[in-house]
Amino acid sequence: MRTGSVRIIFYSAFMAHEPIIETEGLSKVFTVKKAQVAAVSDLTFTAARGELVAFLGPNGAGKSTSLRMLTTLILPTSGTASVVGHDIRRDPAEVRARIGYVGQLTSGSFAQRVRDELLSQGKFYGMGKRDSIRRADELIESLDLGSFAGRAVQQLSGGQKRRLDVALGLMHAPPLLFLDEPSTGLDPQSRANLWDHILELRRQHGTTVFLTTHYLEEADRYAERVMIMDKGRIIADDNAAALKSNLAGDVLTFGFTDLEQASRARPILNSLAQTEISDANTSLSLTAPNGDRLLPVIVRELDAAGITVHSATGVPPTLDDVFLALTGRTLREAGEGAGTDAETDADTEATASVAAEKTGVL
Repeated sequence: MRTGSVRIIFYSAFMAHEPIIETEGLSKVFTVKKAQVAAVSDLTFTAARGELVAFLGPNGAGKSTSLRMLTTLILPTSGTASVVGHDIRRDPAEVRARIGYVGQLTSGSFAQRVRDELLSQGKFYGMGKRDSIRRADELIESLDLGSFAGRAVQQLSGGQKRRLDVALGLMHAPPLLFLDEPSTGLDPQSRANLWDHILELRRQHGTTVFLTTHYLEEADRYAERVMIMDKGRIIADDNAAALKSNLAGDVLTFGFTDLEQASRARPILNSLAQTEISDANTSLSLTAPNGDRLLPVIVRELDAAGITVHSATGVPPTLDDVFLALTGRTLREAGEGAGTDAETDADTEATASVAAEKTGVL
C-alpha cells in the first residue's frame, strides 16, 4: 500500500497506447453443488491507458467474476493478468493501491457522514490528513456532493450514494477505475448525472475506466471500446460502431403502392444488397452494413426501373442486435434465462468467496 502524499496522474498522448490491463487465459472455475462450473474461460485482452471500456453481457455471463479477479478480490483458477504494471497473483497489494473499485452495492457506512467517509478512505490508503482533506474537497466539488457532504450515508438518495461510491473509488487518485454496474437501479436522470461526472473526471485526469453494464445504451453512447461476454467468454471486442456495422447492420424497409411493384423490386434489392429479403404485404425489408449509404442507391435504381417507392426507412442497429447476431438470442432473453444457467450459480459462489476472503475464512 502506498503511503504519503497522493499524486494525481494526468493523461497525455504518449500514454494512450501503454497497456494498463493485460490478461492471458484468465479463467475461474467454481465448485457448485459438487459440480465444476466455469464462470470465466480464457479471458485474454489488453486495455490501454485512458480507454473507457465497457464489458457488456447478460446477467450470469461472468462480468462481475472477471472484475473480481482483476481487482484481486478472488484468485483465478488459471491464467495470468497484470493490472497497472503488477501481477494480480504475486502483487495484489500493489494492484489494490493503484486501482479504484466501485462494486454493485453501496460502499459507504450508513451511519457515517459523507465527508468523514471520504477522509476514512484516504486514511485507509495511507494518505496524510492534509492530503485527505484536499482530495476530499476536490471530489466533493467535482462530483457535486457539497449539498449533502454533512449527511449520513443512509440519508442519501440512490443517485447520491452512487456518486459517493465513485468518490470513494477515486479518493487515492488511481489511474484505473473499475465500475461494476455503476448505474443499476438509478432513474434516468440520476444515471445521466452520474455519467456526466464520470466523463468529466476522466477528461480532467485521464483516468482509465473499465466498467460492466447491461444497459446497452450506456455502452453504445459512452464506451470507446465494447467487449461482449456470454457464458464466461468474450465473443466480440471492438468499438460500438464497428460491431453494429459488421455484425448487425441497418434494417432498410421499402414500401410500394401494390404487390406487383414489390414483386418487381425484389430482384433489384437482391442484386444490390445480396442478403435475405423479408416481405410484409407491400413492403420489403433487408439488413445490410452501411445501410445509410445503400438506401439512396436502392431508391435510385428502383426509380430507374420505373418502380415507385412509396416509403423508405433505415433503422440503425443496436448492440442488442449484435448480441442476437452472435448468439441467436437477445440480451434480455439471455438475462431471463440466466437464473437457471450454471454460470449464474458460479457467480453466486463468487460472491460467497469474496465475503469469505474479506472475513479471513479463505
